[in-house]
Amino acid sequence: MRRSAFFIRFIGIGVLFHLYVGVRLIPDAPVGIALKVLAALLLVASLVLIPLGMMARNIEQQPLSDRLAWLGLTALGFFSSLLVLTFARDLLLLGVHLADWLRGTPIGSPRLVAQSALGVPFLAVVLSAVGFYNARRRAPVVSVDVPIDGLPAALEGFTIVQISDIHVGPTIKRPYVERIVAAVNGLAPDVIAVTGDVVDGAVPHLADHTRPLSGLRARHGTFLVTGNHEYYSGADKWIAEFRRLGLTVLLNQHVVLDHDGARAVIAGVTDYGAGSFDPAHRSDPAKAIDGAPADAAVRVLLAHQPRSAPAAAEAGFSLQLSGHTHGGQFVPWNFFVRLQQPFVAGLVKFNGLWVYTSRGTGYWGPPKRLGAPSEITRVRLVAGVV
Repeated sequence: MRRSAFFIRFIGIGVLFHLYVGVRLIPDAPVGIALKVLAALLLVASLVLIPLGMMARNIEQQPLSDRLAWLGLTALGFFSSLLVLTFARDLLLLGVHLADWLRGTPIGSPRLVAQSALGVPFLAVVLSAVGFYNARRRAPVVSVDVPIDGLPAALEGFTIVQISDIHVGPTIKRPYVERIVAAVNGLAPDVIAVTGDVVDGAVPHLADHTRPLSGLRARHGTFLVTGNHEYYSGADKWIAEFRRLGLTVLLNQHVVLDHDGARAVIAGVTDYGAGSFDPAHRSDPAKAIDGAPADAAVRVLLAHQPRSAPAAAEAGFSLQLSGHTHGGQFVPWNFFVRLQQPFVAGLVKFNGLWVYTSRGTGYWGPPKRLGAPSEITRVRLVAGVV
C-alpha cells in the first residue's frame, strides 16, 4: 500500500514536471506546428515510458521487461537533463528580463527566448549522449595511495582493488561484468574488495550475469559485503550465490591475512540499513573487528555506505572502503548526496580513519554518468602520516 502511494505521487509529480517543460519550451520554439505537435507527443511518450521502465523489473516476461527498462530508464535520464536545463533557461531569462527592466529597455529579448527554447532540448540530447557513453564504457582505473602510520615494511605497496555498485540488472548484463573482471585481474591485486550493490534483481534472473565474478583473482582472495540493493533483491539468496561463486562474504566478520610475515585485517559489515530488513543483519563495525589481533597495523573495513565511518573510527579501523553514493552519478543530483551521506567521493580523513568512497563501477537507473565517472579503484597502502 505504501509503495503504491509513493508511485502515485511519483507519477503525479512527473506529470507536473512534463507539463512545466512543455509549457515553457514548446510555445517559444521557432518551429512549425507539426514539430510542436511532435514535441508534445514525445513528452507524452516520456511520461508513459518512465514509470513503465521503473516497474519493468516486476514483469516476468523476457525480453519485454529489459526492453521496457531500457526505454524508460533512458527516457528518465534524458528528461532529467531536459528538466534541469529548462529551469536553468528560466533563471537566465529572468535575469535578462530583470536587467532590461533596470536599464529601462523593452523587456522580452524575443531572439534569446526563441533560440534558448531550441537550445535546451539540443543540449539535453548532447548531455544524455555523453552521459550514456560514460555509463556504458568500462570503468577506468583510479589509483589512490593511502598513508598508514607505522605500516610494516612487508605491507608497503599492499594493493586492494575495489569495485562497487555494479548494479547487474535490466541494463547491465554479463558482458559488462566480464569487462570489469578482466580489468581487475589485470591489476594483479593482493585483495579484491566488492563493497555492495552488486545486483538489482532476483537470483534466478541474474545468476548467469553475475557468474563472471567467480573469475576474480587476487593473492589473498575476494571479499564482499552487502549493499542496500542486495536486501531489495533477496539478500540471503544472493549471499548464498556469491559464496557459491567463491567470494568471501563478510557479515560483521573479519579475516586475518598473513602477507610476507605481516598481518592485516580485512573486515566487512552488512549494509548500514540491513537491520530494518533482518535484525540479525544489523550493521556492527565493533562486532566485525572483535577478536582481531592487536598487533595488526592495518585494519580495513568494507562498508557499503560511508555513514558507517563514525562507528568504524570508534572501533579502531585504519581504513574504510565504501560506495553507495555513485558520486551523485550525474549533475545535479551529486549536490544532494550530502543530505544523506557524510562523504560523496574520494579519500578523506575522519577522526583518525581514512575513508575512501568509490563513485561506483556501474550505474543505477538511467544509463547515464555526468560529472561523476565510474571507477575501478586501485588502493595502495604506503607508509607515512598525513
